[in-house]
Amino acid sequence: MEKGQLIDKLFSLGAHFGYSPARRHPSTARFIFGAKGGVEFFDLEQTAACFAQALEFIKTLAAERKTILFVGGKAEARESVQAAAQHLGAPFVAGRWIGGTLTNWQEIKKRLSRLSEIFSMREKGELAKFTKLERLRIDREAELLEGMFGGLVSMTKLPDTLVVVDPKREEAAAKEARQLGIPVVALLNTDCDRSLASYPVPLNDASRETIRFALDEIVAAYSSALAPTPAEQ
Repeated sequence: MEKGQLIDKLFSLGAHFGYSPARRHPSTARFIFGAKGGVEFFDLEQTAACFAQALEFIKTLAAERKTILFVGGKAEARESVQAAAQHLGAPFVAGRWIGGTLTNWQEIKKRLSRLSEIFSMREKGELAKFTKLERLRIDREAELLEGMFGGLVSMTKLPDTLVVVDPKREEAAAKEARQLGIPVVALLNTDCDRSLASYPVPLNDASRETIRFALDEIVAAYSSALAPTPAEQ
């Protein structure tokens, strides 16, 4: 998409709307064009430029078949985050971020292995060998694990990057990634700390339509640059 077309599209979606000046994080001041009626507006020229940089980075990941972890637990983001991740077969967190998901990965990996084990037993009909009480306990365990880690079952190692919607809300995830040197692509509003993002995309992160469009573009960029598997070559 050409820069002019991207700006027009972002404008039509209301991506330029920020929050009130009182809520602004100092680090986002450079992205702001002005304010009216108590609402600040993003400079969509800068948003488009930042988005282009982020998409180019996403393409480099695809060229090496690297893994993206999509994160966005607020109501406006959940559906789009899950849809984007599932389109790419990528892991996601569309609910509450569990502290240590990245920094305590070895422990989280054990829980994911247990969840996968239960799924496998169900598929093979192996739960029939347990008593009714034991099956009930296993079902409760699976329900708890799936609620906490269901979107991460496909993640066998630490991700190569995070795509985060609203790094203020997902501050713990962004900080864990930064601690481990994992790049973060972040869709962020005026109240977010820009320093938490390696590739900030300043826009209205409270708009379902804006979030959906941005994540769709990320999925398209990754898909377009995806390297073939050895079997496909």
